[in-house]
Amino acid sequence: MRIVALVGSNRKDSYNMKLTTFMQNRYANKLELEILPIDHLPFYNEDDELNPPEIVKEIREKIKESDGILFATPEYNASIPAVLKNAIDWFSRVEKVLIGKPAMIVGASQGALGTVKAQLQLRQILNAPGVSTLTLPGNEVYVGSVHEKMDENGNLMDEATIQFIDTVVNNYIAWVEKTVVYESAY
Repeated sequence: MRIVALVGSNRKDSYNMKLTTFMQNRYANKLELEILPIDHLPFYNEDDELNPPEIVKEIREKIKESDGILFATPEYNASIPAVLKNAIDWFSRVEKVLIGKPAMIVGASQGALGTVKAQLQLRQILNAPGVSTLTLPGNEVYVGSVHEKMDENGNLMDEATIQFIDTVVNNYIAWVEKTVVYESAY
């Protein structure tokens, strides 16, 4: 199963990038998880959408060819970061490659609540016309106090968190398989 990841952080030591890389390694036998370089995208500009830069075309094609999308978001000021919103804007215009893609959302922060507010906002955005991803219901992954749950190499060490993410990833895989079968029936 080919899943692309959009990580909403461009910070060198991003916990969300570390979480996504941990997932990429842990579930390598179940998912081909590719982290897309959305931090290299230029700011979305409607003047350029019909003739986008090459990086936009490359990432758009990878999303189009994928079976689903993993969104990993930090929370800045109770919101999603600009780098993630920028990517969604690029890929929900002209060739709307996000429509109908099964999506899973994760988020990690040092705060106790993880990225609850950012994920609520992200779910609203992903439900907007033109975006319309199919977000996995009832499987929210909020990794709070992440700095206490990861080692210096970015590996999750908290067994309860790991087991929970294992369950959610298995639920996501089963859901993507059902969604793809459903879509191909029509």
